Amino acid sequence: MPESIRIVVLAGATFSTGLVAGLFFAYACSVMPGLGATDDRTLIGAMQSINRKILNGWFLSVFLGGPLLVMVAVLGHLGVDGAVLGWLVVALICHSITFAVTMRSNVPLNDQLDAARSVDGTTDLAAIRRRFEGPWVRWNLVRAVSSGAAFACVIGALLAR
Repeated sequence: MPESIRIVVLAGATFSTGLVAGLFFAYACSVMPGLGATDDRTLIGAMQSINRKILNGWFLSVFLGGPLLVMVAVLGHLGVDGAVLGWLVVALICHSITFAVTMRSNVPLNDQLDAARSVDGTTDLAAIRRRFEGPWVRWNLVRAVSSGAAFACVIGALLAR
């Protein structure tokens, strides 16, 4: 792979990885604490709306694009530079953790919360919140750390060039 393409791919990987890390960090330090200070109906309604709206091309392109670009960068650096390659492999592992946690924990919790909207007004909103909020916040913290680590690693790869 030509050097100029390796640089563009690495820059794209850094940009998209940073956006995702920033998103999960923002949830951890502002969105969820802010919603945590509200009543059950507000938290549930807001998260249902957020969970539906986040499934868009912008989010999906960076959420999936970051790991894909890191993978391309790994392939582009095979046999070129051990330090850069090492940083990129660790970044890819961190991306894999973020993706796995999202698919195995946060998405199922989002789906359960979304299903709660079809229940009539006698639903125990406090019980729904208890089943959702604590686990979702804990798993999002894992995503914030793993995506932040992926971001630090792609920066490490850039600096190692």
